[in-house]
Amino acid sequence: MTKPHTAVVRFSAVAGALAVALLLGGCGGTPTMDVKASCEFLNNDAFKPDGNQQQQSKQLAAHYHEIADKLAPEVANPIKEMAAIMDKAAASSLGAATQEQQQQLKVQFNKVGEYCK
Repeated sequence: MTKPHTAVVRFSAVAGALAVALLLGGCGGTPTMDVKASCEFLNNDAFKPDGNQQQQSKQLAAHYHEIADKLAPEVANPIKEMAAIMDKAAASSLGAATQEQQQQLKVQFNKVGEYCK
């Protein structure tokens, strides 16, 4: 079984590739993908945060915010929740998600998993 933080980092990696693909594709507006395309994007995302824990939390939150508007709502809504959780984690004195926040992230990650199997 994967630790929630590890799953979040893997999921984040998937989300980064989507952002790059969309930027390189020259999207004029911000059309959203359908669920299938959203899941493919997430499965191929290679985003990896770096730096200390607080920097990583900030980078994850920013990444989640960035990609959420491009994804299908079914997938985007849990990612928006994950972004909000990581915003709170980054703003904490430790800069890391608490155990409760990790559990909240896992719940949202599983919601994405309901659509992206």
